[in-house]
Amino acid sequence: MPKINGNEIRPGNVLEHNGGLWAAVKVDHVKPGKGGAFAQVEMKNLRNGSKLNERFRSADKVERVRLEQKDQQFLFESDGMLTFMDTDTYEQIELPADILGDRRPFLQDGMTIVIEYHEAEALSATLPQKVICKVVETEPVVKGQTAANSFKPAVLDNGVKVMVPPFVGQDEDIVVNTETMEYAERA
Repeated sequence: MPKINGNEIRPGNVLEHNGGLWAAVKVDHVKPGKGGAFAQVEMKNLRNGSKLNERFRSADKVERVRLEQKDQQFLFESDGMLTFMDTDTYEQIELPADILGDRRPFLQDGMTIVIEYHEAEALSATLPQKVICKVVETEPVVKGQTAANSFKPAVLDNGVKVMVPPFVGQDEDIVVNTETMEYAERA
């Protein structure tokens, strides 16, 4: 694995540190009045989600890990395990449902997601940025209610509650951003 200097760490880099795999979340480069410069790095453990703040001087060497990204198609869920199929090799794998965290309700049958691997271990899964969902419950459309930033609550077909503009009615398809979990546009 390639080693990089402490001042070369950037947000999003995956590092091997203290025997664990850590993703750099936030990096601040600090040049104090006295002493050498260093990088203050906030890291998140990819295996258990714990956080760590660490200082790296420019002379410190850390191992940067490259994760392999594979497109996998969602097949089905059983007993809290999600089954995915590699779209190239047709090989099937099972992952715990909590690998998606609070974005789990947006996973739909046949959806292709990106799973990041370190060697043979799946570390994270990323849904497509935009997903189409149906509004199953919301207040009726009120004529003349055109205030630019007035939103109303709506329940989607997957049980998630989002805020939608007043013109969106029941049984309409909308596009939801899975990163912010907010309404994006009409479908």
